[in-house]
Amino acid sequence: MKSLILILLLSLGMAPSFGATPGEVAIGQVLREAPMQGLAGGPSRLLSHYRGKPLIINVWASWCGPCQLEMGSLERLARRDGGRQFNVIGISTDDYVDRAELFLKRTNTTFSNYIDQRLVLEHMLGAERLPLTLLVDANGKVLAKFTGAKEWDGPQAAAAISKAFGVKL
Repeated sequence: MKSLILILLLSLGMAPSFGATPGEVAIGQVLREAPMQGLAGGPSRLLSHYRGKPLIINVWASWCGPCQLEMGSLERLARRDGGRQFNVIGISTDDYVDRAELFLKRTNTTFSNYIDQRLVLEHMLGAERLPLTLLVDANGKVLAKFTGAKEWDGPQAAAAISKAFGVKL
């Protein structure tokens, strides 16, 4: 299954990331539990809160130009599905909450976002380059990782998400 997803993603021009950070959960492995501090008035949660439904995790920083470029497409993707088939969340690697919250306001981002000031999630997810986006199944298993800005509401991403999660977009 993993090789089939990899072949599909490569054929769609969406090269996955294969970096390695300390404690990184690799493709095919299950994410460990981690606390997440909410941003923009959102509640803090445990990562396991999102189990039971596929999850798209986007790791970003306020200073990252490519992160700014793709945030609008992630917002449109989250709104299009409305959380029915999968959830979309963001993880900021910023050192300062106020900078991360200003980024969310400037980009009109409304889906749930969290800040990772202690780098626990950044290391576990493998975010050595930003933006990083992960496709995670309902049981917390990492299906794919992508670095660089993508058009997440475009046809190539929709095909990859549909195939990985077994949903129709």
